[in-house]
This record gives sequence, C-alpha cells and structure tokens, in this order.
Amino acid sequence: MSFLTIDKAGKRYGAMVALDTVNLEVVAGSRTAVVGPSGSGKTTLLRLIAGFEAPDAGRISLDGALLADGPAMVPAHRRGIGFVTQDGALFPHLTIADNIGFGLERGTVGREDRIRALMRTVDLDLRLLERRPHQLSGGQQQRVALARALARQPRLMLLDEPFSALDTGLREATRKAVAQLLQEAGVTTILVTHDQTEALSFADQVAVLREGRLVQAGAPLELYRRPRDRQTALFLGEAIVLKGKAGVGSVDCVLGRLVAGTHGQRGDVEFMLRPEQVKFTPSPDEAAPGCYARVVEVEFGGALRAVTVELPGGERLRITGSGLDLPPTGTRVRLSVAGPVHVFEG
Repeated sequence: MSFLTIDKAGKRYGAMVALDTVNLEVVAGSRTAVVGPSGSGKTTLLRLIAGFEAPDAGRISLDGALLADGPAMVPAHRRGIGFVTQDGALFPHLTIADNIGFGLERGTVGREDRIRALMRTVDLDLRLLERRPHQLSGGQQQRVALARALARQPRLMLLDEPFSALDTGLREATRKAVAQLLQEAGVTTILVTHDQTEALSFADQVAVLREGRLVQAGAPLELYRRPRDRQTALFLGEAIVLKGKAGVGSVDCVLGRLVAGTHGQRGDVEFMLRPEQVKFTPSPDEAAPGCYARVVEVEFGGALRAVTVELPGGERLRITGSGLDLPPTGTRVRLSVAGPVHVFEG
C-alpha cells in the first residue's frame, strides 16, 4: 500500500517547467532514491513533499492525509517530515546536544535522555555532546543532522544529497550506517542524489527524472538491466549501445546472435548491454566460430580495469571488469556475452 502518493504534480518558475505531471508512489518503510541530471527537478520534488513550496498543480498525500492540492497545502511544520541537507545545516553556535534537541521543547520530561538515546542511535560517542559542529568530522556532522531530524519522530525522512561532501570511503560508510539506522527505525526515506551507484545501492526503488518528467521508476536491478531508453541506460552506469536486427528472442549484431527480449519487435532495433556482460579470452586462432577483436587499450584502476577492444569492422567496445585481468595491448581475443541483452522499445 502506498504511504506517499504524488499525483500529477507540476511546478513552474516563470517560463521554466521544473516538474511536469509527476506521478510517484512510495511504500511505507521503504527507501526511494530520486536521480537525474542537474536541473531535472530532483530538489524541487523534495521541497514540494517537505512543504517548503506548493505545487502549481497536482496532489500530494501522506499516509492517507492530503498535504497539497495545487497551491492549497499543509504547512511544512505540520507535516511530520524530517529533512537533512547536503551540509547538515547545523547551528554553529550551539553544542551538539542543543543541535539535536533543537526541535524538542526545553523542560520536556525526558528531553536529555532522548538526546542521549539519539546519539546512541546514530552511533556517536556521548562525549561529543558538548562540542560544537566545527569540532566534528563531516561524517559525524551528518549523523548529528540525522539525529536532529529523528528527534521529532518523523513519518517520512527526506535526504537531499547528504553524503556528497564526504570523502569516498567515508561517504560509503556513512551511507550504509544511515540506511541501516533508518531501516531499523522503520522510517520511510527519500534520497535525492546525483550519484548513480549511491542510488542503486541505497534504495528499494529508484525514480529517474529528466527535464522535469518522471522517466522511469522501479527496483534498482530492474532499471539497471532494463532501462526505458538510451539516456536512462547511460545515466545509470556504463553501457554499450549497439544496433542490430531483432528476431524471435534474439538480435543479430556485430557481436553475433545474442539472446534478447525483443518486445515483439522485428527488424532494425537499438539495444543495450552492460560492459560487465562482455567476456573475453585470448584466442590467436580465429578458425573457430565466434566474434574476435584486438585489444587496443588497457586502463588499470586497482580493483577494476577497463579494456578497449576493436572489432574487425573498426567498432570499439570498452569492457570493464576485474583488475586482475589485464591482457597486453595487441592481444587477439574471442568475445562472448553473458545473459540477455535489452532491446529498447521503439
């Protein structure tokens, strides 16, 4: 059952359309990631849900209660929604204890115990309570911001690129910790991010926005393997996009005949496969049937590598994989494709 329902939401800023008839449903207790290029409407959507702005059209409902019906809306402070921004927006002049307890009225019975419990919830040492934000690391500050947002026991948590300012290692650790905390607390969460890997690993549902429209929404694996169009495929990760001729359950192309879901299409089509689907083995003898290529470039990146191969017709493919597999430049290889490829619907 849908916990948050966005029905045909639209928002303009003068002549610019920020959101255009967006429909999205979020299940209670789930995590949704909203992704898209800059200017696609991600933050605008979050601000409409939070109540910082009103939609020009459409309806937004939370747990059966109407939050917005066009410009008519429930104020942000009455929505029971938590919001964490990229920089955490902590008050620099307040201690960590006062930052966390900012939304809790002073004199409330158990207020100090609640603050200490929230510190433990976000896995922070209680000795940090008397420090100021500038005395904490970036990851610690984001946890404090999360604790402050959780203090008022929100029904929905909105995260606006909260990990983007962190170093790579710290970013991943903080993201995992936050995801676990929110799951354990049973808080429905929406994350806005420009990082595709972050979205795919964090969320139960990924929603892709482009030019103010919702292009596709679904489970991360579904969107990664079966994106709706070429732009979505390339946005969600590296992709090899080729042309071929569709038959019954297959497509013929420069790589040979590949298994494919063709959606009943026949003739010329465009299809996608992920680089990790392409495997190669050294093969100096091209007498056996198959697709052969020559290694023209090798990029070593530690745990991962990228190998660019050139097909007999001059077409080049960039294949990513384990950093242990490094064929010398000039090596002739035999290519094979694991799993079905995805044909874009015409």
